[in-house]
Order: sequence, then structure tokens, then C-alpha cells
Amino acid sequence: MRAVVQRVTRAQVHPGGAIAKGLLILLGVGHEDTESDADALASKIRRLRIFPDDTGKFDRSLPDVGGAALVVSQFTLFADTRKGNRPSFSAAARPEQAIPLYERFCDALRDGGVPVETGTFGAHMTVDLVNDGPVTIVLDTAE
Repeated sequence: MRAVVQRVTRAQVHPGGAIAKGLLILLGVGHEDTESDADALASKIRRLRIFPDDTGKFDRSLPDVGGAALVVSQFTLFADTRKGNRPSFSAAARPEQAIPLYERFCDALRDGGVPVETGTFGAHMTVDLVNDGPVTIVLDTAE
């Protein structure tokens, strides 16, 4: 799994939901990903200390600041552009595998006490956000 995590003051996706302070998570599911990858990545993001404390140091997590997560499916995170100019997405999971893992990731965040909004899996979506910082972190379960 791959995630691009952006700290936001607000974000919304059409069609889908919206959040105030929290994290916009663009989530890609690869064909080799498992349920344990979804659980581990959700746990990592939930505990990720990328919100500032009173001194400005990155020392607070999403639950520490009472933030929410907006999770948007993003198969294009698995784009391979090594050959030619048209990206290949062969490493991305097919929907029948990706949807349950995407949902498991969202459920794992919720189980950890994080309010979660989502986009509509497989839909053409527009995302509006105000990136806070800006702070953008890329996470990959293969690392």
C-alpha cells in the first residue's frame, strides 16, 4: 500500500465527504497488499506525529489534536513510468481486491478512534484542500 498523507486545515472530495482539521490520505492498493498491510499502515498514520505542539515541534498525532481523516482511493500512486510516456498501472490491485483493503484501512482508522470520511471508490473525483504547512508525507508498506 502507498499513502500520500497531507496535513490539512480542511479538505473535501466530490463525490464524498469533507473534514476540518486533520489528514487527507490518498491511498493506493497494490496487488501484493494484504489485510495486515492495511492494518499496519492505518496504525502508522494514526500514530504519525506531524502536528505541532505549543513550541512548533512535530509531536502530536491525529488523535492528539482531535483531527479527522479523509481517505481517497488513488490507484495512480502505483504508476510506473520507466518505459515510455504512458504510465502503466499493472502493480495496482484490481477493484475486487482493492475495495476490501481500502475499506479495511478506513475501518482500522475508525477502530483507533479517528473520524473518517471517504471518497467514492472508482469514481472520477475532485479534491479540494487547504494544505497546512505544507506538510506532505509519503508512506509505503514495502519500506
